[in-house]
Amino acid sequence: MQRPGRILHDGSFASWLRDHDPEFAATRRAGRAALVMPALFALCTQVVGSPTMATYAAFGSLAMLLFVDFTGPMTQRLRAHVGLAVAWGVLICLGSLVAFQIWLAVTVTVVIAFLVLFSGVVSSVLAGASTALLLAFILPVTSPEPLSVLPARLAGAGIASVAAMLAISLLWPRPVRDPLAEPAARVCRAAAEQLRTDASLLAGGPDAASGPQCRSTADLAAAAAADLRSVFDATPYRPTGLSAGSRAIVRLVDELTWLGDILADSVPPEKERVLCDDDAHAVRRAAARLLDESAQLLDRPRDSPDALRAAQADLRTAMNDMESNATTRLPVHHDATATRTQVHPFIGVLDLSFRAQEVGFATLQIARNVDLAAAADRRSWPEALLGREPGALTKPLAAARERAAAYLQPQSVWLHNSLRGALGLGIAVSLAKVTTLQHSFWVTLGTLSVLRSNALNTGQNAVRAVAGTIAGSIIGAGLLHLIGHHGTVLWFLLPVAVLLAGIAPSAISFAAGQAAFTVTLVILFNIGHDPNWRIVLLRIQDIGLGCAVSVVMGLFFWPRGAAAAVRRALAEAYTESARYLAGTVEYAVGLCGAGPLSADAPLKERRDAAAAARRLDDTFRSYLAERGPKPMALADMTTLVTGIVGLRLAADAVLGLWKRSGGQDSAADRADARLVIVGAAGRITDWYRDLAATLSRGAAVPDPMPRSAAVEGQLVDCLRQDLSDTGGRGPATAVRIIWTADHLDVARRLQSSLAEAARPLRHRT
Repeated sequence: MQRPGRILHDGSFASWLRDHDPEFAATRRAGRAALVMPALFALCTQVVGSPTMATYAAFGSLAMLLFVDFTGPMTQRLRAHVGLAVAWGVLICLGSLVAFQIWLAVTVTVVIAFLVLFSGVVSSVLAGASTALLLAFILPVTSPEPLSVLPARLAGAGIASVAAMLAISLLWPRPVRDPLAEPAARVCRAAAEQLRTDASLLAGGPDAASGPQCRSTADLAAAAAADLRSVFDATPYRPTGLSAGSRAIVRLVDELTWLGDILADSVPPEKERVLCDDDAHAVRRAAARLLDESAQLLDRPRDSPDALRAAQADLRTAMNDMESNATTRLPVHHDATATRTQVHPFIGVLDLSFRAQEVGFATLQIARNVDLAAAADRRSWPEALLGREPGALTKPLAAARERAAAYLQPQSVWLHNSLRGALGLGIAVSLAKVTTLQHSFWVTLGTLSVLRSNALNTGQNAVRAVAGTIAGSIIGAGLLHLIGHHGTVLWFLLPVAVLLAGIAPSAISFAAGQAAFTVTLVILFNIGHDPNWRIVLLRIQDIGLGCAVSVVMGLFFWPRGAAAAVRRALAEAYTESARYLAGTVEYAVGLCGAGPLSADAPLKERRDAAAAARRLDDTFRSYLAERGPKPMALADMTTLVTGIVGLRLAADAVLGLWKRSGGQDSAADRADARLVIVGAAGRITDWYRDLAATLSRGAAVPDPMPRSAAVEGQLVDCLRQDLSDTGGRGPATAVRIIWTADHLDVARRLQSSLAEAARPLRHRT
């Protein structure tokens, strides 16, 4: 991101706005609202003559144009707006019915607010519409009037809904494509080029492999991955939406980063002899083709995924062939030396094929996410509304219940936010009714606008909100003084105020947005009336009371904030992922010989690790969205979050490797080898549990484990009889055991970067 001072250097307002409002998302919403809201307000007041209808048309258009920005194809967006319009009608009716009794209004407010806020775990459609839905209930419940005005309220909301749907389809439509898709496609193509170059040069012999071309393509792939990460980390908010497709691309960023690390570590050495392995080269070429198809589907997600899935099948076939032929490359058939990463000849001769297997598995994971992102865009609107994952076997309602149940846990960030928001709004409604404030719904709006993820930043936002309100009130009062009785000028100022109110929070600051919003209210409530100076003091009083409520709720429900929640979520994710890795190793050794260990796949551990990773993703998103200074560098936090991906991929790779083994092989006694591999897995998973203790309790950061040549030699000695066998399944099982040890070594190699990233966090605990 460019520095704000650049606008003074080149004088380009468009360049400054582009830097501070990526993809012009806020500008697009604000521009539509600036055109539609004043027009509807004028229609209802000057033509229809209904102030009630005008109020609901004005705030309905703000809610549907400023507070929501649905993603996906235009048809899905229009369906989402239809659903929002229906929900607005229901909530207006409910709020109007319960507004007359304080206890009933407060109770229903708490229930409705909790349901609206918590429903965001079900789908991105509901999450993105939560503020707009809450406004639909807040307006009537804080403004009790006879039920005879209910038709006018519904009519105003209905007009706003129709105008909003016309605006999003005709006025500067939102791009369908995710902003991360293009840089992700470039990474896929650069990685594919590196794999093809490596495969062709390695196939040409050791002299060809020493050329500079491999390093050149590797540098280009690394630069593309760095560009993708810079786009992802450019702002404190994730530069992508909350939809299932966007979440898949968010995971894709982590996986492409992980693939980049694998490719950087597997560049052919310039001065070291490497054996030619045709099967390994075939895997690399198949992976390159799959990455090209992934890039194609990222560019055109509405295309058929048949080519991608065919390339996936080809890569799996190449990997299976490489695994089945691995025994022909053992040292019993030809001489071999160790590579730079493995010191024992038996292991070194399999290193090239393992590297190809590692690349192939990571590429398959990337392709699955690309396919998932494209399939999410092709879902029907009811499936998207209920958050059904593409290809899921469960019905949409069952999937929604399952997702909601996963977040009903004490450590759930979303549960904390929902409870705090619901009780905060309930208290605000009770205070507004007890004090009988004029325009009292601004108390609840003030609570909603400044309630953030911890007490400290809630207080900071409260200060900004009050400061912005005071500044806006002063500006508004000055405008009223200058205008005097020339009220017609207010009609011309209203669109400008709405435009600034929509752009300022994203492009300038929260306080600037609050000031612009206050000016909008001052203008709105004075159009058609003599200047009312009391509106200034009333607005400050209302927002101040709302800010006080938000601070109390922040202190009560989340005293340590999002940073502490991220540490807990990281600790939980590393604990569950380590348990999953240990489970896959137990599954592996249960298949490689007779013994007491179970050979049941660790499906529960896999689900628990995936659920912990999802909760971490939600918590990390809350951390990024939290305003104010971050307690640690975003690069360190991203390293720790990405480490979860690497650890789970290592476990997935071990599980997939042994699922393809064809069942238990009890022909030989491999008790010693089992003990070696289980012991190595235990030491590695214990290290990750120690890391989790560092993240959650501030314990000492564990030192990264060194590579153990003795363990490698001990493992090969235990498998020597199998490796020397010329028939049967013994050699294939032994190769899988060695590859399992290699996957464990991948988890070990992660430790250095994770320990370095965790040290600053421990000092701040």
